[in-house]
Amino acid sequence: MKFFSDNAAPVHPRIWAAMRTADLADTAYDGDALSARLDAAFSELFGVPCAALWVATGTAGNCLALSAMVPPHGGVVCHREAHIEMDEGGAPGFFLHGAKLLLAEGEGAKLTPDTIRAVLDAIRPGVHQVQPHAISITQATECGRVYTSGEVAEISALAKERGLGLHMDGARFANAVAHLGCPPADVTVNAGVDALTFGCVKNGGMSAEAIVFFAPDLVDVVRFSRKRAGHLQSKGRYLAAQILAMIEDGLWLENARIANAAAREIAAACGDRLIHSVEANEVFVILAPAEQAALRAQGFDFYDWAAPAGAPGAARLVTAWSSPAHEVEALARAIAAL
Repeated sequence: MKFFSDNAAPVHPRIWAAMRTADLADTAYDGDALSARLDAAFSELFGVPCAALWVATGTAGNCLALSAMVPPHGGVVCHREAHIEMDEGGAPGFFLHGAKLLLAEGEGAKLTPDTIRAVLDAIRPGVHQVQPHAISITQATECGRVYTSGEVAEISALAKERGLGLHMDGARFANAVAHLGCPPADVTVNAGVDALTFGCVKNGGMSAEAIVFFAPDLVDVVRFSRKRAGHLQSKGRYLAAQILAMIEDGLWLENARIANAAAREIAAACGDRLIHSVEANEVFVILAPAEQAALRAQGFDFYDWAAPAGAPGAARLVTAWSSPAHEVEALARAIAAL
């Protein structure tokens, strides 16, 4: 019974079916009819004109989006726990040709205007220090927390005040929107986001993510840098097919709601063991080593996690669209019985 990561979840049957329909097309790269539909599909989803490009990974999506905002001598403000800092193996520096990540603090891996200002105000103007060019936030965060539209708008206002771009790493964007219950535009373009990495793989996709540009001047740069980075796949129609199947009939929210509900069920059994409020599909819970061993002995798999100060140990439990209801129920019972 695996609660390691939603990255390991199976591909949704509707995604497989959509990929089979792409067999009927034969145009290479991004010149096919499916890829051509992405701009219109995302424009309808967000209610504003926007442009979208497929890529194979979230790492490429994040870094290519930022590469349109940040020169090699510039910097990106992000949280100390951000995926681009902790889990992308130096890819931002590679894709951005040496640009620097400028690390900020914040409870629950969430940035605030104050924690961003603390970084910005410490930088002297001039050529002797790396100057910021963008802010990157993660939705939902690496601790499973969700930015509200108001929180995003406050960060956007600061970004605009300082002449910075605003990127959103939306690897679990669907889970965040499902939690908020708001139109996706409210927490992105209407709140001042310039580019969004729209996650699909964690949410039932196979090998496709989308970069959605709300600032039209950014997309043309990335059309070239995507090719240069080796991410213009010759059979891109299969990536476009996955993304369209995800967004055109609401599968992205349907899957996210299932995963979120499973996480809430587990969280309800954790009581005061919870480290962070559960707002998406991740549960961070205090578990002593003996308790972790007891759960694993019952067949539950999960990652150990860094424990808060004074806690005996911790774990991260992640649910997915495919998490079997009986396994979720069994884990909740097992935690409650510890």
